[in-house]
Amino acid sequence: MRVRDWQDILEDVMESNANPGDWRAVGGDRANGIGEDIYFGHPDAGVYQLKTYAKNPFEVQGVGSQVARRIDDDIDPLFPNDGSGIFGVQQGPADEDDAKEKAKNLETVLETHADAPTSPQALLEDMMDAMDSPAYGPMEFDHHDRPDQMTELTETFEEAEELLDAEFEDVIEEDVARGFY
Repeated sequence: MRVRDWQDILEDVMESNANPGDWRAVGGDRANGIGEDIYFGHPDAGVYQLKTYAKNPFEVQGVGSQVARRIDDDIDPLFPNDGSGIFGVQQGPADEDDAKEKAKNLETVLETHADAPTSPQALLEDMMDAMDSPAYGPMEFDHHDRPDQMTELTETFEEAEELLDAEFEDVIEEDVARGFY
């Protein structure tokens, strides 16, 4: 297992060529210390774990790794089919023309859904397609604690958890000055 910067892991997710709508995620507070843990899973692309924290409102730091090459029958129930929310991984537009095209596509989707009966899930899928999102899906996330699935995933990937935690603590120590100013 190779620990890398969290943004490199998101690049792997974006470049996976997996069906974008089949991703699922579970996230919440870290068990020990500041920051959040999140697991992304896809049947064909595997399972990725990230540990992140917001250094300030404009900068996020963290580490991550691929912890499984596929989702097996034991792991599958730990990822939601319907979650407390939804997530999406986005790439910025390549240039001004790409930005204008994505904005036009998104406007068309919103107009279409405004004129016809629809579901929130259908709107999300059409929006993600219009923006050419490489990954999106249901997410179970707890902003104040850890979902039960997080505990089970952490126990399942115990060795990865220990290694990522140690690397993450090094990142925090380099970035966070202790005390008051």
